[in-house]
Amino acid sequence: MALNIIKNLSRNPAVLKLCCRDITNICFNKSCFAAKNSRILTYTTLSSYQKHQFIRYSSVPAAQSDADYCRENKITIIGDDIPSPVRDLDSGNFPDYIKNFLQEQGFTKPTLIQSQGWPIAIAGKNFVGIAQTGTGKTLAYLLPAVIQLKENKGRRGKGPRALVLAPTRELARQIEEVAKDFERLLNIRCLCIYGGVSRSNQAQQLQRGVDILIATPGRLNDFLNSRVTTLSRCTYVVLDEADRMLDMGFEPQIRQALEDVPYERQILMFSATWPKEVQHLAKDYLGEFVQVNVGSTELTANHNIKQCIYVCEQDQKMDKFKSIMHEISGNGFGKVLVFTNTKKFVDSLTLALQRNGWPAVGIHGDKTQLQRDIIINKFRSGKTNILVATDVAARGLDVDGVTHVVNYDFPNTSEDYIHRIGRTGRSDNKGVAHTILTSENARQARSLIQVLKEAKQEVPHELEQLCRDYGSMKFKEQQTKYKPKNNYKWKNYNNRNYNRDGWNSRDKFGSMREMY
Repeated sequence: MALNIIKNLSRNPAVLKLCCRDITNICFNKSCFAAKNSRILTYTTLSSYQKHQFIRYSSVPAAQSDADYCRENKITIIGDDIPSPVRDLDSGNFPDYIKNFLQEQGFTKPTLIQSQGWPIAIAGKNFVGIAQTGTGKTLAYLLPAVIQLKENKGRRGKGPRALVLAPTRELARQIEEVAKDFERLLNIRCLCIYGGVSRSNQAQQLQRGVDILIATPGRLNDFLNSRVTTLSRCTYVVLDEADRMLDMGFEPQIRQALEDVPYERQILMFSATWPKEVQHLAKDYLGEFVQVNVGSTELTANHNIKQCIYVCEQDQKMDKFKSIMHEISGNGFGKVLVFTNTKKFVDSLTLALQRNGWPAVGIHGDKTQLQRDIIINKFRSGKTNILVATDVAARGLDVDGVTHVVNYDFPNTSEDYIHRIGRTGRSDNKGVAHTILTSENARQARSLIQVLKEAKQEVPHELEQLCRDYGSMKFKEQQTKYKPKNNYKWKNYNNRNYNRDGWNSRDKFGSMREMY
């Protein structure tokens, strides 16, 4: 019990900050002294305590021009001692191998989250980034991880030195593709582990050694509990799509994994929204952190996407879908992503499209990982132009050339709707989203109207009428629910002078006597 108390105290940021204040000042003042009065980001190393510390940017307050840059691009920064943003490769003062890597990738200019996130992450600060999908968040956290791995010697032992947690297999595989570019050019070992495939093969690769581990929470905890790997060497942790992982119920697995990470660590969280659950997780494990919001902390639709809304009856949906597909094909299209709500209907709609000559494939959670990989590769390579999917493709599927998204079924929430249509219009490209609604979707009409108005899109009259009808129906239900019941009170008649027929017994028998 005493050991547990000491362990918990050792993980408390306030206690460690109090105990290690002098050591921290000695170690970090050396790296900050060289650029104390400079506005330029200076790339420095630590001569002492380097075994457990990171290469850092000097922490220099942002200049006035940086404030103008953030205001123009709607970037909000919460935190102290913020480095200046990286606006191009030359101003970043990156190591030569990073510059060469970015040039070979055809990289010219960082995105907004990369511009502000890179210097903060490389400075070793805990970081929370709030940005919409398709804004380059993957490279925003992988590049600082690579710099840390290349410039600092890790502890002895097994296990990864950097960990990236993702909610779905598709997103994990997408992150792996970006990490493989670093592996090929910079000799950094990367591994992606997830469910649905052979566990033994992943275990063997883990035991051989890995630098960057990309994992889904369930499979990671499986290997941790079976002691196949450990996180004792991990000093760099990323929680990608943190809001989605909490929505999917992964909070216990996330907390268990973070408990195994040593305190000398850096944690980065990326999310599209900033709900209370994500705030509590950040407060519990990040301690002091810098938060960067690109745009609003509320989930909003991409303004590069034209949203077309259709309201019809349930038995008219298929006819409306056919007309949409013919309209898309008539105007010419690259790739079309069709969303439905059920796995069964994915198969049915895919088969119907194939029978009508459309090159369609379908993906959902019941497909094996091998099948899902083959289908996504066909769609990505252009062998097939139509992908029918459930919400497994709503996040983490980054395929170039998706020009249209069709929502055959409207999702349960407007947040899922925004993530679905966000598969198009990526990287400042234009896109079109078609959505079919029926009276069954009336409860989502109000939130959808808010999304359309925020994105400056036209709100159809039929959608407004659907919203009004639903509001009237709910009002009538409430009126009926809270309407007071009529409590009938009997008059002051007793059994002696009132019977079931409502007659006075005396009058009844009195009249009978008069008759006889």
